Amino acid sequence: MRLSNKTAVITGAARGIGLAIARHFRDEDCNVILTDIDTENGQREAEALSCRFLSLDVRSENDWEALASFCPSPDIVVNNAGITGFENGVVAHDPEHATLADWHSVHRTNLDGTFLGCRYALRGMGPRGTGSIINISSRSGLVGIPGAAAYASSKAAIRNHTKSVALYAAQKGWAIRCNSIHPAAILTPMWEAVLGDGPDRETRMKALVADTPLKRFGTVDEVAAICIMLASDEAAYITGSEFSIDGGLLAGSAAVPG
Repeated sequence: MRLSNKTAVITGAARGIGLAIARHFRDEDCNVILTDIDTENGQREAEALSCRFLSLDVRSENDWEALASFCPSPDIVVNNAGITGFENGVVAHDPEHATLADWHSVHRTNLDGTFLGCRYALRGMGPRGTGSIINISSRSGLVGIPGAAAYASSKAAIRNHTKSVALYAAQKGWAIRCNSIHPAAILTPMWEAVLGDGPDRETRMKALVADTPLKRFGTVDEVAAICIMLASDEAAYITGSEFSIDGGLLAGSAAVPG
């Protein structure tokens, strides 16, 4: 029960990685506030986990202010909510053809949402001087992604802002830690449109992770396990750090002669 007597706010927690983090936090006896813009799924999952749900659009300062009234002093904040830009279909997201509107849309959710989440966390944790902020970045925040330039840019900015927040908290003399997690191919609902449910699903899955040394997708539970460690008091000396969960992809396997 590593998170007993702690309260955690998790954004984008109605499904996927956010929901897995909520489930594992509850298993560690954490008081979880599950937030999302998907009110229907969010409320249903919160009821199943016996935790609280609050509708939160991470782009909205008003929504964050409402959350601050609802939960003024969290112990843990997980900024997980994010979008790829392809939620409503395939559109150009390369550096030459992406529209400014599409660029802004991705950054508003991913980067502005994380900024507002960190600000909420610092203001709530500051008077107590302790806490853990966990920002979900991406493998795409560490390398270039030509076909998803806005997504890669936003996730890279999250990586850097994490370090700024960590240093700011340390300069204030607070034991408030801020770290980022960088998942690569994690099997979540966002992959279903690509994988499909036809007889070639397994072939598609193998092709997508062919360059990954461990030759498989990661699981949401594996991401949640890192979050538990970073949220717990066991990680008291870890701040401003980044954790890749990518099956060895960034170890450089693609550049190693076969």
